[in-house]
Amino acid sequence: MKPTFLKYEKPLLTVILQCKNPETAIRRIEKSLEIGGEAFGLQTESLEKEYRNSETYKKIFAAMQGRPIYVTNYRTSANKGISDEELAKGLLTLADCGATLCDVMGDLFCKHPEELTDNEEAIAKQIELIERLHEKGAEVLMSSHLYKYAPAERVLEIAREQQRRGADIVKIVTKAENMEQQIENLRITHLLKKELKVPFLFLSGGECMLHRRVGANIGSCMYLCVYEHDENSTAAQPLLEKIKLIRDNMEW
Repeated sequence: MKPTFLKYEKPLLTVILQCKNPETAIRRIEKSLEIGGEAFGLQTESLEKEYRNSETYKKIFAAMQGRPIYVTNYRTSANKGISDEELAKGLLTLADCGATLCDVMGDLFCKHPEELTDNEEAIAKQIELIERLHEKGAEVLMSSHLYKYAPAERVLEIAREQQRRGADIVKIVTKAENMEQQIENLRITHLLKKELKVPFLFLSGGECMLHRRVGANIGSCMYLCVYEHDENSTAAQPLLEKIKLIRDNMEW
């Protein structure tokens, strides 16, 4: 059966790869498979530009041994000078190479401070891109990285709009400045579970340890984790070996 992020018994342990070269990525894939990694997330913008090609992508994907593959092609400093149209083409290439789940930024084609454009022309282009990715057999996640605390009403508004545009999975990243906001983010996670018709991934930065570790227990569709931390990895993402123990010892 074709791998998918949409059907699972327990939230998937998705190992994020932010690597400059394919050798590092493949080593982490192999090590992650040994200790229970169930899916992988390749952040292609972290690769040196010489490695951003179909041959390299297929080589890295082959090492994943049939596990679901999540890919990003974010507008970052590493992608400086690359247009949003080129970023979109990159996602289509990744789908052709076998990516399972392609991440479409919520402000692709028209940058927005909350990463969810309200420009109608850009929205139409996003919907068209999502349709093309679906035609290639890929699933689509739409992401909005706010990097600030947002009340439940705003999070739900963003989630519903991402869903409307055709996303198979909704992804929103906010922030918690204190424990009270972190607890509220857990409540929002529960609200998203009740209100959405599609799976979602709701994460927070800042005061986030509790939310990152139990959010999937109350609704988020996967854990984003890492095999090891280095200068390129996201510090808030827990280690695979530790989050697996938490996930496997919860009742589902």
